[in-house]
Amino acid sequence: MDLQLRGKTAFVSGSTQGIGYAVASALAAEGVRVVVNGRREESVAAAVAALRAAYPGAEHSGLAADFGDPAQVDALLGSLSAVDILVNNVGLFDLAPFGDIADDEWARYLEVNLMSGVRLSRHLLPGMLERGCGRIVFVSSESGVNVPADMIHYGVTKAAMIAPGNGLAKLTRGTAVTVNTVLGGPTYSDGVTATVESIAAAQSAPVDAVKAAIIGQNRTTLLERFLEPTELASLVAYLASPLASATNGAAVRADGGVLTGLL
Repeated sequence: MDLQLRGKTAFVSGSTQGIGYAVASALAAEGVRVVVNGRREESVAAAVAALRAAYPGAEHSGLAADFGDPAQVDALLGSLSAVDILVNNVGLFDLAPFGDIADDEWARYLEVNLMSGVRLSRHLLPGMLERGCGRIVFVSSESGVNVPADMIHYGVTKAAMIAPGNGLAKLTRGTAVTVNTVLGGPTYSDGVTATVESIAAAQSAPVDAVKAAIIGQNRTTLLERFLEPTELASLVAYLASPLASATNGAAVRADGGVLTGLL
């Protein structure tokens, strides 16, 4: 399917690996010029090189910045010109007992997971509204609806991410700008892979067995497996396209059936 995105420009935060890189790749495959982002110059350069090799039809580029550092964010915003598509993907996650999560860790999670999207949207939405077209997609999680007991700080920030997507959409009335949120399910991203491998090493168990055991604890997943990053990326690419013109202010699921509510 042609998503009618050729010639557009996108910025994808946190896109040197995992879901973010999968999104960048999916957009690049549609002819989008992608600006990737990561914390380190070397990882950004590697991601840009990979995109250019795989999709040579567009001049992909990158901007390095740590969204936990306001000074670096300010520098990034100063270098980031108008884009047609903004994907707010960057995020932190980790397992932690609630009582062990200190205030500064809460602040760090809110700074990266929530305020990154707030700052980028504040910077780029006015231009989209002036031009009358554009797309903003927040990459949230089913954990923002069904908050996990061992990742409460993560779940709270993912819940918070859903609100700006809904509220900002109300500012787009009468334009072809849309703002939506994707609720991803358990995904075997690079970060999850590292966590599973660490647990497997600690238990002297096969990685595949640990992976199956972890997803097997989720009694509501209809897929009964981890999602692949590309499966979320496909939905993000669709929402970024003109074909999704009637979807605005929505929280759209790519959760594998984990959430059991009717809506």
